[in-house]
Amino acid sequence: MLMRTTPRAEFVLAAGFLVLFVGGGARFAIGLTLKPMAEQLSWGRSELGLAVALFQVVSASCMFIAGALADRVSLKLLLGSGLFIGGVGIGLMSLVRAPSHALVLYGVVFAIGNGTASIIPVGVMVTRAFPARAGLTNAVASSGVSLGQLVMVAVLAAVLIDLGWRSVFVWLGIAHLVVLAIAVTAIPGRADVQATKTIPPPSGSTLREAAGTGRFWFLLGIYAMCGFDDFFVSTHVVAFAQDRGVGVFLAGNLLALMGLTALIGVLVAGAWSDRVGPVWPTTAAFAARVGVFVLISLDQSATSVAVFALVFGATFLVTAPLTVVFVRDSFGMKNLGALTGLITMVHHICGGLGAYLGARIFDATSRYDVAFTVMLASSVIGLVLTFQVRRRPPHF
Repeated sequence: MLMRTTPRAEFVLAAGFLVLFVGGGARFAIGLTLKPMAEQLSWGRSELGLAVALFQVVSASCMFIAGALADRVSLKLLLGSGLFIGGVGIGLMSLVRAPSHALVLYGVVFAIGNGTASIIPVGVMVTRAFPARAGLTNAVASSGVSLGQLVMVAVLAAVLIDLGWRSVFVWLGIAHLVVLAIAVTAIPGRADVQATKTIPPPSGSTLREAAGTGRFWFLLGIYAMCGFDDFFVSTHVVAFAQDRGVGVFLAGNLLALMGLTALIGVLVAGAWSDRVGPVWPTTAAFAARVGVFVLISLDQSATSVAVFALVFGATFLVTAPLTVVFVRDSFGMKNLGALTGLITMVHHICGGLGAYLGARIFDATSRYDVAFTVMLASSVIGLVLTFQVRRRPPHF
C-alpha cells in the first residue's frame, strides 16, 4: 500500500533531507582539503587530524544534546541554529593560518553546528510527521548524507582544482546558509509546538527507566560495534586498496561507489523495517559484515578489495534511520530525541576509536590484518547482541 501523506509532511521530509545533504557533504569535504592545506600551510597531517578527532567528539556530544532538546523546544530554532553555526564555522575555515584556528573553527564551532543540525533532531521531526512509516521516511532523509557526500564532494573537487582549498570552505558556508533559507519554512516551529498542547503528552520511558533495562544496554552495544566498524572502514579503505595494488583513481572511486551502495542499503533497510521491525535489517547488516571481514582476512586481491568495499558500503548507513525506530518501539516517544541522541553519540565516539585503532595497528605492523581480525570480532559481537533484542518490546 502506498504511503498517504499531507503536503506539509512531505515538506518536512524534504527539509530533513536537505539538512542532512549539506551536513553530510560538509563532513566529508575535509578529506579533499587535507593534503593541499597541509602542504600550503607547512603543517603535519596529524595537526589537521587532531581537529578532525576533536570534531568527532564535540559533534557526537552535541547530537545527544540536540536530541534532548528536540523533545522540548522548537525544531525550527534548533535546526536553524545548527545550520547557521555550522555554516559560519566551516566558512571561516577559509581564513585559517594556524593549527589552533582549525581546532577552534572545525573541531568546535563547525562540530557544534553539524552535531546540532544532525540526523537526531531530523529523525525526531520525520518520525512525528510519518508515524506509520518511520523506517522508510527516515531512510529517505538519511540518504541525504550519502548523496551529499557524492554530489557535494564531486562539485567541491572541481572547485578545489580551479580555485583552491580556501574556496571549498567558502562555498560550504554559503551552502549552509542557502539550505537554511530554503528549509526553515518547512521545519516545525514554536507555533507547531503550541498547537499540540491540547494533545495528551506522549508516553514512554525516562532516561533513567530506559537505562534500567537490558534492552537499552544491548542497543548501546549494537551501535558501539557498528560505529567501530563504520569509521575504521571509511577512514582506511582507500589507503588499504592502494596498499593492495589498486590504482589511486579506482581506490578513490571505491569510496564514492560505497556511497551508492549505502544509499541502496539504507532505503531497503528502511522499507524492510516498516514491515518486520528494525531487528532483521540490522541482523542482515552485521551478517554481511562478518562475511566480508572473513573474505578480506583470507584474500586481499584487488577483486576481493572491491567486493569488500561495495558490500560493506551497503551496510554503512543501515542502522542510522533504524535508531529512532528501535527507540520508539522499545521506550516510546516521550524521550525519543534524548535516547536516540545518546545511542548515536556512543556510535560516533566508538567510531573515532575504530579509526584511531586502525591507524595505530597499521603504524605498528605496516598491515591491516590485525585490524581486520578485530573488526571481524566486533561484527560478531554486534550480531550476537542484535539477536538479544529480537523479543518484542513493550508497546507504547
